[in-house]
Amino acid sequence: MTHIEVRGGTVLPAVREEITLTTDDGLTLVGELAVPADRPPVATLVTLHPLPTAGGFMDSHILRKAAARLPAMADLAVLRFNTRGTSSERGTSDGEFGDGVTEELDLRAAMDFVTARGLPRPWLVGWSFGTEIIIKYGRDHPVDGVILLSPPLHRATQAELDAWRDDPRTVIAVVPEFDDYLRPDEATARFSGVPNAVLIAVEGGKHLWVGETQTRRVLTEIVKAVNPAALPLPNEWDVAEA
Repeated sequence: MTHIEVRGGTVLPAVREEITLTTDDGLTLVGELAVPADRPPVATLVTLHPLPTAGGFMDSHILRKAAARLPAMADLAVLRFNTRGTSSERGTSDGEFGDGVTEELDLRAAMDFVTARGLPRPWLVGWSFGTEIIIKYGRDHPVDGVILLSPPLHRATQAELDAWRDDPRTVIAVVPEFDDYLRPDEATARFSGVPNAVLIAVEGGKHLWVGETQTRRVLTEIVKAVNPAALPLPNEWDVAEA
């Protein structure tokens, strides 16, 4: 066995499948499903990427690293996809950017896929723009909970956020200390009407979570919510020598 350090470009063993999703308005979205290599997943992350008009896509680094590491480290399935009109190395999804409105159908297509595949215990994980889609439309889907990374609360209204008030599922907001749009003090006020909300303020954090320290903190918070038995996440990984 050889030990490798887990770093930004590390890709750990998993079964990775290129998939497509079909929306109710007839679009084909491209994506990837990553599952543990040698055992069933214990839960599923359905991820929603940052704003595509600002460079967000399914390969945005936190989501890419979640798919690269968490099937092996935490027994999680990770579904990533490009919302409508978004391109990445995987390809381009049909349609045009819907400013958080028609993306409701993209989320529905992803959840239909999860149901069809029988993937267990889905959680919605959004980053920035992805959190807006979750806040607006996530209550309509059978998920265990939602995780909001750097929520800007820009397209999602206060009324849409407050609509989670009577929802028993956990809402976790991971808010960077130095976020460009919503910092912890304001987030505390904005989420105050949602009793099940858990606000996690990350000291020194920034909206884009750049660097291995911030990446590891975000992935740890995700795993803490979804499969805490897998913590702590390792800094090294054993790989078989060729």
